[in-house]
This record gives sequence, structure tokens and C-alpha cells, in this order.
Amino acid sequence: MKETQTRATRRALLKKYAKRFAVSALCVAILVPLLSVTAFAEPIFSVDLGSGEAGRSFGLLDALFLVALLALAPSILIMVTSFLRIIIVLSFVRSAMGTQQSPPNQVLIGLALFLTLFIMSPVIADIKEQAYEPYRAGEITQVEALERAEIPLKEFMLKEIYTDDLNLFLSIAQDRAGLEISEERSNEALMELDLAIIVPAFATSELKRAFTMGFMLFIPFLIIDMVVSSALMSMGMVMLPPTTIALPFKIMLFVLVDGWGLLFSALVRGFHT
Repeated sequence: MKETQTRATRRALLKKYAKRFAVSALCVAILVPLLSVTAFAEPIFSVDLGSGEAGRSFGLLDALFLVALLALAPSILIMVTSFLRIIIVLSFVRSAMGTQQSPPNQVLIGLALFLTLFIMSPVIADIKEQAYEPYRAGEITQVEALERAEIPLKEFMLKEIYTDDLNLFLSIAQDRAGLEISEERSNEALMELDLAIIVPAFATSELKRAFTMGFMLFIPFLIIDMVVSSALMSMGMVMLPPTTIALPFKIMLFVLVDGWGLLFSALVRGFHT
């Protein structure tokens, strides 16, 4: 009996493997002619790991530059747009209200991104018109397109930079000679500054403005905390946390004065676009 069962099991396994072999052979027979046809077809896009001088090839240096640009894209978004100020102010609002993780980080980042897109839309339109469309039409080279794309960004950042911050980075870079900013200096001289100086100066100015707005936002909520804390101490409720009682009053005050509308309006109107 055992030998009979063993033979039957072996036969079943052999049939199973035979079916798999037949299916694999059929797939190979179908794919080989197709691959042989496509192998002789003209490639649509070729990758050249050499110098990148061929007609439509993509050089190694171009590939490395593209990978580096994609890796630095979040940093570029934060450092050269209005995103930095907006996300810091929104974080201060959440901390001042004491709502812990409400709104969550994903909501704050989403709000900051869409407000940034709304604020930066004129700059994006200028970059598209002056740099992207001529480059796509083949009228200018990649280097010329990048140089043209810098102009709207510089104009936007220079409008938001404090003079002291720009002079600070000019002194650090030892480029102060003839480049110190004053009221009489023309915009053409400012546009000649390098992005290596403008970007950190812009980020510093944005941090100053964001922290100033955060301080102003903390004051009304701090007053509510002080009033609630004094009331609890006068009633002898020392063991009751004041933040637990003050939180509903903070939310009510923020909703009654249309806090989100006022905050978004101040953020958008604070940029000179």
C-alpha cells in the first residue's frame, strides 16, 4: 500500500512539473520572436554614460546633476519660497493654542504648500514665460534657461530681505566692496549678486519675520492662560491643570475672531509679489 501511494505521489509531481515546463516553453516561444523584432527597432531614448555630446543622449554628468537636483528639491522649496515663514507661523499657532497634534503635521504641511503655491504663482508664471517655454522651443540652451529662471526668484527674495542680513552675508563672503545695500543702490546692482549670498540672507530674514509673528500670536493665548491660572488659584483649585481649562477658551477665541482667515490673510499679504 505504501509503495502504491508513493508511486502515485511521484506521478502527480511529475505531471505538475511537466505542466510547468510546458507553460514555460510556450512563454519562451512567444517572447523570443517579439524580443528579436524590438532588438532591431530604433531606440526612442538612449543613455550615454560618456560625455553626453551625442544628439539625444543623456550624459553621465547630466544624470548626476538631475539626481542631485531631485535630492535637493525639498531644500530648494523651503529656502527660496514663502514656505519657510508659513510653516513656522503655523507651528507657532498650534503651540500657542496648546492643541498638541491638532492640526496634524500633514495638514500644516499641506496648507503651507498650497499657500506657497498661491503666493509664488506670479514668480512661477514668470519663470515659465522667460525660461521654460523658450528652452522647450529650443531657442535657448539649458544654461541660459537657468540664468533666466534665477531672475524672478532673485526679484522675489530681494523684496523680502532685510538690509542688515544681506550685508552680513556679504561681509562673510568678503564681497562687501561696492555691494553694500542702501536706499540709493539700483535694482540692477542687487540682481548681480550671487544666489549663494541671496538665499541665506533671505532665509535669515524669513526666520526673523516668522518668529516675530509667532511672538505676536502667543500674546493673546498667554493672557488667557494667566487669567485662567489666577482664577483657579483664587478658588483654591491648585491641583487642576490650568491648560485643561484654558484650552476651550483659546479655541473659542480663535474661532470667534476668525483666526485662520486673519492668519492666512496676514501671511499672503506679507509677501511683496
